[in-house]
Amino acid sequence: MSELLVEWGWVLWLALVLVFVIIEVFTLDFTFLMIAGGSLGGLVAGFFQAPIWAQIVIAGVLALLLLFVVRPPLLRAFRKGGDPTPSNVEALLGLTGTVVKEFADSRGQVKLANGETWTSRLANELDGELVEGERVVVTSIEGATAVVVPAPGKKD
Repeated sequence: MSELLVEWGWVLWLALVLVFVIIEVFTLDFTFLMIAGGSLGGLVAGFFQAPIWAQIVIAGVLALLLLFVVRPPLLRAFRKGGDPTPSNVEALLGLTGTVVKEFADSRGQVKLANGETWTSRLANELDGELVEGERVVVTSIEGATAVVVPAPGKKD
């Protein structure tokens, strides 16, 4: 059994490299890519006729080095160019708007600064009515309703 493992060990290492690369394609976290790199080190050690225990040690040490030395800067480099601009609901929070339909029973319509008209309601802690033309600020979005509060400052 030992001779068989030594003779065909490269097939095992190559299979491990391929399995880890395939898993990496689905996870995209560079963890399994680093482990595949360690397995590649075990494969190279096998080609130089290193004993199986040495191949395993080399693969393990190389995988750990890659995980803790190469992976963190690689992750930072790939995440550096992310777009910090808020989108979807996050883009609406804090946006100002103007009341286009008077608020009755704390409900009405506002036209936001981005040009969209939303059904809206006053925040729970507020009581009162807003008239047409009054400025508001979006505090949250609940489904298709913008929750607003009167904007500080003068009316338009």
